[in-house]
Amino acid sequence: MAHDIEIRTIPFPFEDGIPPVWNAAMPEWSHMVNGASLVMPYLEPFLIKNLREDVRGFVGQEAQHYTNHRRYNEMLKRNGYPELARVEEAMTRGYKRLSARALDWRLAYTAGFETMTIGLTEWLINDREKLFRDANPVVALLVLWHMVEETEHKSVAFDVFQAVSGSYLLRVFGLIYGSIHVAILSRRGYVAMLKRDGRWTQLRSRLRLWRMVGLFFAKVAPAMIPALAPRHHPDTSRDPAWVRQWRDAYASMDSGRLPLLDTHTAGIEAQFSRA
Repeated sequence: MAHDIEIRTIPFPFEDGIPPVWNAAMPEWSHMVNGASLVMPYLEPFLIKNLREDVRGFVGQEAQHYTNHRRYNEMLKRNGYPELARVEEAMTRGYKRLSARALDWRLAYTAGFETMTIGLTEWLINDREKLFRDANPVVALLVLWHMVEETEHKSVAFDVFQAVSGSYLLRVFGLIYGSIHVAILSRRGYVAMLKRDGRWTQLRSRLRLWRMVGLFFAKVAPAMIPALAPRHHPDTSRDPAWVRQWRDAYASMDSGRLPLLDTHTAGIEAQFSRA
C-alpha cells in the first residue's frame, strides 16, 4: 500500500518576514489557503492515527505536512492574527470528539478527505500560474509540495478503509462529510483573518471571496463524482504531468537546498531557483 513513497524533509524558512497576504493581488485567496493551513495540524494527525503502522510512507509524508503547516500557522499568529489561537482551540476539541467515533467511521472520513484532495491537487497544479503567479515563493512551495505528495499516497487511506470495512455507503458518506467538514474548519480561519484585515465587510472583497469559493467547488467537484461509483479506486485518476516534473527536479537537486519555484515566470515550471 505504501510502495515507493518518499518522505521529504524540506527546510522551510518560515520567518516573520513572510506576509500573511502572500499573494498581494489575491488577498482573499491568500487567506483561503491560510485557513486551510490552520486545519492541517489537527486534520493530519487525525488521519495518521486512523491508519495502520505499516503504511509508513503515508504517515511519514503527512507528519511532514502538518509539522510545516504548524510552523507556518505560528508565523501567521505572530504576524497580526492572534485570534487564530481560538480557532485552533475549537479544532482541538472537534478532532478529539471525532477520535472517539468508531474505527470504520474514522477510516471513512480519512479516505473521503484524501479522495477529495485528488481534485484539489489537479486544480492547484493545473491552475498554478493563476493562483501563485508573483506570490511568495515559500508559501507556493509549501502548498504545491503538499499537493505533489498527496498524489503519491492518494490510495493508502482508501485501501485501508476497504480492508477494514469496505462499506460503499459509509465510503460515500466519508467522502461528503470529510470534505465539507474540512472546508467549514478552513472557513473559520480565513473569515477571522479577513475580519482582522477589515475586508470581511467590503462588498468587493466578499465578491472576490465568493468567486474563489465557487471556483473551488467547480474545480474539485468533477473529480469527486467518479469516486461515487461503487468500483472506484483512486489509482484510476491520472496525476498532472507537472507532478512527475517536480519529482524529477527534486531528485536531481543538491542535498540541503530549498526547492523554491520561481513564481515570477510564466507557467511556474518545475525548476528550482537558488535559495
